[in-house]
Amino acid sequence: MIEISNLTKTYGTGDVAVHALGGVDTVVEKGQFVAIMGPSGSGKSTLMNILGCLDRPTGGTYVLDGEDVSRLSKDSLAGVRNRKIGFIFQSYNLLPRLSALKNVMLPMLYDGGNHLPEGEQIERATATLDSVGLGDRVHHRPNELSGGQQQRVAIARALINNPSIILADEPTGNLDTASSEDIMGLLHELHDQGATIVMVTHEPDVAEHAGRVIVLRDGHIVSDKMNGMGGNGGKI
Repeated sequence: MIEISNLTKTYGTGDVAVHALGGVDTVVEKGQFVAIMGPSGSGKSTLMNILGCLDRPTGGTYVLDGEDVSRLSKDSLAGVRNRKIGFIFQSYNLLPRLSALKNVMLPMLYDGGNHLPEGEQIERATATLDSVGLGDRVHHRPNELSGGQQQRVAIARALINNPSIILADEPTGNLDTASSEDIMGLLHELHDQGATIVMVTHEPDVAEHAGRVIVLRDGHIVSDKMNGMGGNGGKI
């Protein structure tokens, strides 16, 4: 699903250059649940931005679902993001004036290749919200939902275009313990259904849910281990 080779990212030039990634190599197979950890400044956010086609590497290659996206234009990267990647953010990134239903429908509206009639888009979005336990909240706006419910809307939005991979950036960072457990349970359900998930987290107990944990430090992978406790580590 993901294959990166000698991936580098440098910000600035000369004496002020910052080498955020210093030659990263790894493969994520279809169906894996991978957690990426590391201290502040380790390069994990930079790596996530590149994996999510939000940024391009300075050097190396990134193949996503069989397509080399390393040198695509910004417009082409936007198309890949919408077709192949579902994002879950720490801050949910929901539009406050839109209902849960309309927030979930947004990726379909941005997909130039989507020709579904509006009625079918509504039907799909409603079914997706129902699948994450929010079938009775479709017309609620974000300020009418709890943090855990808002994150469930964000997960439904991530799923609506049937992405090849789900990228979760600190998905429980703004949630209390009970809501965090609910969201991780939902991610487990998605993984059990065959989803490929890459998750950035700084919380060891959250990383324990993944089947594989990659640790970054100073732009390099310093540890890459299967985790027998979570995420069905046998899926590789």
